[in-house]
Amino acid sequence: MGSASPENRPDPDALLARANSDGRGQLKIFLGAAPGVGKTWEMLAAARRRFETGTDVVAGLVETHGRAETAEQLADLPVLPRRIVPYRGRLLEEFDLDSALKRRPALLLVDELAHANAPGLRHAKRWQDVAALLEAGINVWTTLNVQHLESLNDQVARITGIRVAETLPDTVLGLADDIELIDLPPEELRTRLKQGLVYRPDVARRALGGFFRPGNLAALREMALRRVAQHVDRDIAAYMRAQAIAGPWPAAERVMAVVEAGEAAEQVVRHASRLAEALRAPFFAFHAERAATGMAVQPALDLAIQLGGTVETTTNADVFAALLDAAARQNVAHIVIARGRGRWRWRRGLASRLARGARAYALHVVPDPAASRPAPPHRAPPPKLMPFGISLGIMIVTTIGGFALRGVLPAEAMGYVFTAIVVGMASLYGRSVGIFAALTGFVLWNFFFLPPIYTLSVTNPRDVTALFAFLVVGVLTGSLAGRVRAEAETARTRIEALRRITLFGRALAQVSDEAGLAAVVEAEARALAGEAVLLLARGDGLPRAGGFDEAAVAAAEFAWRNRVATGMGTTTLPASAWRFQPLATEAGAIGVLGVRPETPPAEPVIQTLSALADQAALAAERLRLATSAAEARAHESTQRLRTALLSSLSHDLRTPLTAIRGAAETLAEADGELPEATRRDLLASIVEDVGRMTRFLANITGMARIETGEIVARHEKVDLAPVVEHAVARVKEAFHTAVNIPEDAATVRADPALLEQVLVNLLENAVKYGPEGGAISVFARRAGDSVVLSVADEGVGIPPEDLPHVFDSFFRVVRGDRVAPGTGLGLAIARAFVEAMGGTIAAESPRRDLPADGLPGTIIRVELPVP
Repeated sequence: MGSASPENRPDPDALLARANSDGRGQLKIFLGAAPGVGKTWEMLAAARRRFETGTDVVAGLVETHGRAETAEQLADLPVLPRRIVPYRGRLLEEFDLDSALKRRPALLLVDELAHANAPGLRHAKRWQDVAALLEAGINVWTTLNVQHLESLNDQVARITGIRVAETLPDTVLGLADDIELIDLPPEELRTRLKQGLVYRPDVARRALGGFFRPGNLAALREMALRRVAQHVDRDIAAYMRAQAIAGPWPAAERVMAVVEAGEAAEQVVRHASRLAEALRAPFFAFHAERAATGMAVQPALDLAIQLGGTVETTTNADVFAALLDAAARQNVAHIVIARGRGRWRWRRGLASRLARGARAYALHVVPDPAASRPAPPHRAPPPKLMPFGISLGIMIVTTIGGFALRGVLPAEAMGYVFTAIVVGMASLYGRSVGIFAALTGFVLWNFFFLPPIYTLSVTNPRDVTALFAFLVVGVLTGSLAGRVRAEAETARTRIEALRRITLFGRALAQVSDEAGLAAVVEAEARALAGEAVLLLARGDGLPRAGGFDEAAVAAAEFAWRNRVATGMGTTTLPASAWRFQPLATEAGAIGVLGVRPETPPAEPVIQTLSALADQAALAAERLRLATSAAEARAHESTQRLRTALLSSLSHDLRTPLTAIRGAAETLAEADGELPEATRRDLLASIVEDVGRMTRFLANITGMARIETGEIVARHEKVDLAPVVEHAVARVKEAFHTAVNIPEDAATVRADPALLEQVLVNLLENAVKYGPEGGAISVFARRAGDSVVLSVADEGVGIPPEDLPHVFDSFFRVVRGDRVAPGTGLGLAIARAFVEAMGGTIAAESPRRDLPADGLPGTIIRVELPVP
């Protein structure tokens, strides 16, 4: 093939894509129209042929599903051992990605691409394993049924009545270098089912009346054929771009709607949509942006998106060349364009140029909707005269200056001066002012500087040539400078829009509630298009904003419910003075952004507003998800506490109540027959269990008072010794506690009542988890401006994983099958009291001062400020 000309050179993106594929593994997908068509068998048969020619083929994971013919194809191929994964009491056999990467065969077979991996593996989905293999340079063959594509999930569910659980993104299909369609006619596939070649006879009978009905299979076949055709069409387009082939190749149908300013713009889009629907082909709208026509075509571009198309815009001044480039790049077969009406009869329209210079395309020319009725008189807006006056004034002043210097300045030089003025005026004020300046300069130069002066006649042929050359150059220069100015203005507007969107995104990232979101969004929209309001849906409707009339309310509701732009400048309820942009996410519409501009906004402004609405929708969704997550966590925490409380109530109240009831019934029924010692034991048991219940209820009440903020700690000087003695006296099992409080740590700033309760809870905890008769010690030490008061035991200790939770409400340490009795509130109350007094509490286990071969023990340290 000959080298491409500069005008028809290879697409750099296509060449870059080809370069990036070097070193990457090749992927081939055996795509099945339905289960049972023989995907795995065909893959194994092709792999065996490769294996017999010496290729290093390995079966990474192949599912035979008990089919003898499939197992026969697999018999001679090397098989990679599967990875055994325990899951919910079962052992699952999964694909071993690490072994495959280590083995690195020339060709690896991985069945069932859409399979979901067992929890605990490197990737959640098997297609992610395949992507990792491709990145490592390993060629992969795999199988997939068309119903597993995510975009077809809803369609398959509507057709078959069954929603496929395991799906994969459609982009995975784009990774394939080759797709082979495996298909069978519906009746032949149903025959295989009846013969038991796909499923067991009982399963096959149910499948024949469900998923495998003839209509279902025909629809799935069509889906599979279309997906393969799209993939082939993509490959053809990529090949054409890489090889600099102008095209188009008539391999597939694509429709392009050329949108220009005019009454026929929307009609062109509708015609292209109908044509694409008839051809079952995609379509897109092409538009060359101009600052003056942006608002006129925006409804048509919005309509293209609503009808399922895409939009491509360009700022290229050469519209014809840009249009042909887009058509060739997209491999378009059909171009739809309006007939168009030029201002002058000799001016050739774009449709005419396409008819002459684009013979490779089918051209559909839409008639002008205004051609069948008399054209209304055109009323152009009144021109802005100030730029023309400035241009005329500059020309007059320049003429006076040049006339005064005519003895020094040659007459020919004035032509260059006037040309410079023409360029400046066109650059500042546009093409019309530039052309006016050129004509004014033509007259002034001729009248005042070219002999015979003070006349419009010219005698010297050279001056005639220079004069007309100036006129031509001036007009052309003015036109070009005006065009450059318009394009620069469009580019500036786009850059400003991008800058605003960037700053807006940063502002949204800092928003923490919906009120802040509304303030940020409304401020940004107000800077773009005047008055603005953000309405977020509540329940079944939008809140009504002040200043809305009935038309605005209707437009806002329609935009929210139908997820389309409405109001000023759109095709839906255009009579409204407001324009509403829907805030929509995948979950649905969540509100609208309304603006009330004084004049219809230009296209770049509308695009910016649309981008702002999209970002605001994402931010609103993020806030609502965060709120829902917080509520879910709070609900979960409440449920967990409620469950723990009920469990504790059922255990810690039932046990003492049962003992009290038993002792009381014994005393009531056999009081006279019981020995005195037995009576005293029963009464002591009742007193002990009543005390236990009292402490339990006191803990529950204390925790409730803490959470409601009823407890307010005093901060006064407290002597530790008497407080510790009173606490030890209240816990009779801790009578053997050793106490050591040095003089430099004898006082703290605290609440004596709360501190005593903290020590009581800590001592009860030490007794509960310590061995019978085990040593308990309470000691203090000075640490800077604080005193550290410690309670140590020689008990079972706290496992490392439980240390962060020992001060949580209702948490109890579990050691083997042993769960300590109690509510799990003692340490939680201790922490709350200590923090209320301005101190900290922490647990340490095992103790470092105990022998390693004994029980680990626990130390709980309370740090309080000194007075």
